[in-house]
Amino acid sequence: MAGRDKSVAVLALLSGAIVWGIIWYPYRMLEQAGLSGLSASILTYLVALVLGVLLLRKGICAQRPTWILLLIGLCAAGCNLGYVLAMLHGQVMRVLLLFYLAPLWTVLWSRLLLNERLTGTGMGVIALSLGGAVTMLWRPELGAPWPANVSEWLGMAAGFLFALSNVLVRQAAHLSIEIKSLAVFAGVVLLGLLALPFEPVTAVMQNRPLQLAAEHWLQLLLLGALLLVINLVVQYGLTHTSANQAIVIFLFELVVAAVSSWLLAGEIMGPRDWLGGAMIIAASLFSGKMEESYSLEKSKVAK
Repeated sequence: MAGRDKSVAVLALLSGAIVWGIIWYPYRMLEQAGLSGLSASILTYLVALVLGVLLLRKGICAQRPTWILLLIGLCAAGCNLGYVLAMLHGQVMRVLLLFYLAPLWTVLWSRLLLNERLTGTGMGVIALSLGGAVTMLWRPELGAPWPANVSEWLGMAAGFLFALSNVLVRQAAHLSIEIKSLAVFAGVVLLGLLALPFEPVTAVMQNRPLQLAAEHWLQLLLLGALLLVINLVVQYGLTHTSANQAIVIFLFELVVAAVSSWLLAGEIMGPRDWLGGAMIIAASLFSGKMEESYSLEKSKVAK
């Protein structure tokens, strides 16, 4: 049963990686319709929050808010908003390179908060996954992987918060998946509303939700429902997977983003992209060794 739970958890995280690898596109379509990424994020997460409260209220009524739940909501909110805005206004693959410095942050946070010590196997998997990212995304003409504009700084900050929120979710295993998901939705809505007055004037002038066509409202509703489902799925995966293994599995998003940007935005994938993607897939497949090594280490310490 435990083995099956681990397999389901890995599939849950891979599902999340697939969704987040393509979710930039509907947000870009909404922005083209005149709705900024920040406003679209607020509305879609509000839909997810309302649906979540209606459908999951029985599972959350008996649970009280805690400080770690607040931290999960704020960190995940900063991550989600930063990710969407960076992907909309920056170069997609360069933003992702900076975002997926997250494995480095995860090693730090999981050591500080979870006391997870990265084994030799784990280091090898991390090296393979990051090597794949560099192989796939490195462009000599762009220089070193260092933020060059606001979008890229947002991408790197989102990765930092992504790593921290994943570790906090793992630490809060005693809280239900439902309550942690609702904390994420509420955090995005709250943080988004606080940031809305500081949006550039040009973007604010485009934000006219009441003038959106019916198809765009339907798109907002469907995105909100998708966010509800995928957050529940990912929360399950994070709760049943070590933080270091989870971050490697999430690297599969790079492959999905590369393919989706090729198909939907006309970006070309070269031999290095395919080679880097293959390395990331291999790292995801071997990431189970990280959990096995960590469990073995814990059992030795217990003895």
